[in-house]
Amino acid sequence: MSEPPQIKVSISLHQDTLYELETAIEHAAKSNYNSITIPLAHRRFEREFVQEPLKTGHNRFTRSDLLLSSTQWLNRVICRLSCGVDCDSEDDNVRKQGESTLRQELSYAEHLVQNGYILLRLKSGNCANLARVTTVGLKGVLLVEVPMVNPKVAQANWRSDADYECGADDTWNWWNNFRSYADFDTHVKVALEFTADIPEKREIYRWLGEPVDAVVLSSNIFLTNANNYAVLSKAHQELLVLFYRTFGCHFIVKANPDDKRLVHYADYIKYILRSNYKKDPMQGYDDLLEIPLQPLYDNLDSFTYEVFEKDPVKYILYQNAIEEALRDRVPSSEIQTRTSIIMVVGGGRGPLVRAALNAASKSKRMVKIYVVEKNPNAIVTLSALINELWKDKNIELISTDMREFEPPEKADILVSELLGSFGDNELSPECLDGAQKHLKPDGVSIPCKSTSYLNPCMAPKIYSQIRSMEKSLHAKDRIVTSRYMEGTYVAYLKNAYHIDNPQAVFEFVHPNLDPIIDNSRYKTLRFKAQLDCVMHGFCGYFDSVLYKDITISIHPFTHTKGLASWFSMFFPLTEPVQVRAGEEIVVNFWRCVASHKVWYEWNITAPRQSHIHNVQGRAQPIWK
Repeated sequence: MSEPPQIKVSISLHQDTLYELETAIEHAAKSNYNSITIPLAHRRFEREFVQEPLKTGHNRFTRSDLLLSSTQWLNRVICRLSCGVDCDSEDDNVRKQGESTLRQELSYAEHLVQNGYILLRLKSGNCANLARVTTVGLKGVLLVEVPMVNPKVAQANWRSDADYECGADDTWNWWNNFRSYADFDTHVKVALEFTADIPEKREIYRWLGEPVDAVVLSSNIFLTNANNYAVLSKAHQELLVLFYRTFGCHFIVKANPDDKRLVHYADYIKYILRSNYKKDPMQGYDDLLEIPLQPLYDNLDSFTYEVFEKDPVKYILYQNAIEEALRDRVPSSEIQTRTSIIMVVGGGRGPLVRAALNAASKSKRMVKIYVVEKNPNAIVTLSALINELWKDKNIELISTDMREFEPPEKADILVSELLGSFGDNELSPECLDGAQKHLKPDGVSIPCKSTSYLNPCMAPKIYSQIRSMEKSLHAKDRIVTSRYMEGTYVAYLKNAYHIDNPQAVFEFVHPNLDPIIDNSRYKTLRFKAQLDCVMHGFCGYFDSVLYKDITISIHPFTHTKGLASWFSMFFPLTEPVQVRAGEEIVVNFWRCVASHKVWYEWNITAPRQSHIHNVQGRAQPIWK
């Protein structure tokens, strides 16, 4: 079994006990945990020095930075802000004291760890002033510690006399309020505390859509097995693995420094993660923003062709579809006398030609293949393949646009791979409508049908990347070019929460036998939120029927196993929308067609009304 990347485990020391930093750092260096989390303000210093202000008027409230080297502070220590202050108190004196304390601690924390980690614990959703104080001018990463289950809810579950409405104060809302007040600052991340009680699966999945940077495990949720080792319950183990696979996050164990099992906690966490580690074949593409290809308008480069050609599944399915079509069209009695015409439109560097040749060989049918390709650079590769590898095959190469080609004979089978992440976003309908004149009246198109799907999602990581591009523009250019929030993007969405199941949007059938072909579309979809959440946009998918029951799909429920050629499409909203549980989400979606371009437009009418995005394709047209 392959080894996972480095697993970072930190030990968070309880505030009630003073622990010498030099000893703790030496212990961490020898043990299996990477760093320690310490309170900036300590009760011993508060008792000893608060009554004795220095001549400068300042109090010594914490340890000297000379205890450790700057490298040790930065790499071995996470500073924890005081949780006993109340910046949102109705009492002005309490509030001002809290603000002063936190500003002092934040200043000193940034003095110690520069752009490192600072930990802040949330105690409620009433945190507007707390967010203002702790995030203005933030330089490092602020880890906001949030319990997975509200302690009051856990208490209400076990006590019949506890009068508390369980859904009234969801801890996710604490976090959502804080990050909304901080204007979705990318420096603010979640340190999610695993509690003894575990919430429902849908609530866990919602956390998978948040920027979780650390998982906090208190020593009191560990159990002791028959051999006197500290272990986690099966449910907590599964959670641990799920969050590590999704985020690659690090772990903080909250424990008393006198606990003799500090090292065992770290060892156990690393053992669980290594035992359940599975390398993701898409690793490295996680939540990485990409602009959709426009192969009809732009000529693809060699690197892009090679990436798609490495797909382990797609061309096998194409080969199976062509083979099945050949067997259906040519009975066994005619295999020696009848030659099928296969037309590959958009030949690229030849993978579909190879699939057609393999299909002919396996089915023992004779074929003549026309390869149509507009990219002059790909023509060089195709010519070399025909002259060197396929010179004994009946293949003819045509360098032109498939819509302009005038073949000497019509095709039995028309093969293409023009599908995009949203099905039709690489203009497969327009291309195949122009090429279907090359097909016999009873001819077969592979693929013969494609359907696009859409669902609302919470994807803060992708949304933040788009937003950062928007903010990076020069002020003088912003009015003209500030259209990133209305563009469409391709991404392997891992850090995302899907608010509702996907629904079908547009469908295209090939060949299109309508007397008047119109590829413009409009549809209204209705979704329902199961939980409170933030909607950042919509995820798009597609599935396609190649031939009969041979299909390819990136739909989450029917995703073709091993298919790696397509990631999902993301349609952002210019502003995040707060959605409450039970609310209906209504989206209008248009596919618009002009003589020289195609584009999508979208907006929502519920639970809030938004403007129409990408009007006239102003942010991202798809050129013909």
